[in-house]
Amino acid sequence: MKRLLKNAWILTMDDQYTEIRNGWITVENGRISALGEGLEPSDADEVTDCCGGLLLPGFVNTHCHASMIPFRTMGDDCPDRLRRFLFPLEQEAWTEALSYLGAKYAAAEMLLSGITTAADMYYFEDRVADAFAEMGLRAFPGETVICQRAPGSDVPEEALRRSRELLEKWSGNEWIHPIIAPHGTTTVTPEILQACQYLAEKYSTLLTLHACEMDYEMRYFREKGMTPISYLDSLGLCGPHLLAVHCIHLSPEDIARMADRGAHISTCPGSNTKAGKGVAPIRDVDASGIAFGFGTDGPSSGNTLNLFDQMRLFAVSQKTVCRDRSLFPARKIVRIATRGGAEALGMTDAGQIRIGFRADLTLVSLDGPSMFPVYNPYSALVYGAGASDVSLVMTGGEIRVRNGQLTAVCLKDLREELESVMPSFRNAAKKYADII
Repeated sequence: MKRLLKNAWILTMDDQYTEIRNGWITVENGRISALGEGLEPSDADEVTDCCGGLLLPGFVNTHCHASMIPFRTMGDDCPDRLRRFLFPLEQEAWTEALSYLGAKYAAAEMLLSGITTAADMYYFEDRVADAFAEMGLRAFPGETVICQRAPGSDVPEEALRRSRELLEKWSGNEWIHPIIAPHGTTTVTPEILQACQYLAEKYSTLLTLHACEMDYEMRYFREKGMTPISYLDSLGLCGPHLLAVHCIHLSPEDIARMADRGAHISTCPGSNTKAGKGVAPIRDVDASGIAFGFGTDGPSSGNTLNLFDQMRLFAVSQKTVCRDRSLFPARKIVRIATRGGAEALGMTDAGQIRIGFRADLTLVSLDGPSMFPVYNPYSALVYGAGASDVSLVMTGGEIRVRNGQLTAVCLKDLREELESVMPSFRNAAKKYADII
């Protein structure tokens, strides 16, 4: 089928930030086959009028724990909640069904906000991958490897086995690209971290973990005369396979080391600032040439799974900390949310509207009350738009959202399915009522 999207304000996100004000795109076999301005081709099998909306590459979420929908709004103001109740509640009450149905609901939320690709790390990721594939969300799922009892894995070797099975099952798949996901620098032993790196190299995939995030993490390595990044480098992990998440407390030496080794970064401004952990030195990261993108973190940490919130929070936090209003102009921020995320995940045929690239596209309507007038489309996206302004979303050439609604599934049904497997989880959470 040949699909035509016409009457669009196209933001290509190419090197020149080329815009096509009255543009059109044709899509065939899951990829962009042509684009232009003015009079459009007349041989399309299906035509969609974009009504002058902003058409751009789909947003890329470089870090989330998608299935954690049932944790949303629990303990948002609770200090050290990871160790106080998140880990214990996961160990007691998390199930495979919660991972699968939580991921389906989360995929719907992401698609409805214009996200077309997501990197995920959590438990029972084989079912998470199934959920993402069924929803038509391109994904990089990784089973969390952690050196403590966890859902589905009493020991880290079991999680490594699950990781290998995930890699084998989805090898060569168009939609699902499994990755390796050790939890963090202090929650995984050096031996297990190196086992994870071995798998990343063997299967030529990414290795992602939380790094330079926690105050206690930084104290732990400081007492050893190291940083988390120098520690990872000493184990051979700081290289082109690495996607380090958060990176709030990077030193100048860390940044130089990561740039030299070809490592990548996912920055999560929403969860970082909500938790009072700090603002990552992304101005210096950007100047170093490190590829980086935005992550929402999980719906427990950042609450929402959309990049509009991340773009706006990133802008205001970076400008405030650096006391520079001109820092990170809006078009740069949109680039980070689209092409930057694709680059951070190693995608060489996504993140731009370009002939031959994947037809993973997002259309943002200009009809919303905060979307008029639009002198600068990038400013409109960063400072005015929200998930509710997303009109159409396409992944792999298939329309997943039309007129702001999912095309293949009902959000209400997904919510009811998830709700049906939550009673035991809710009951287990009651013992933490005083802190959540």
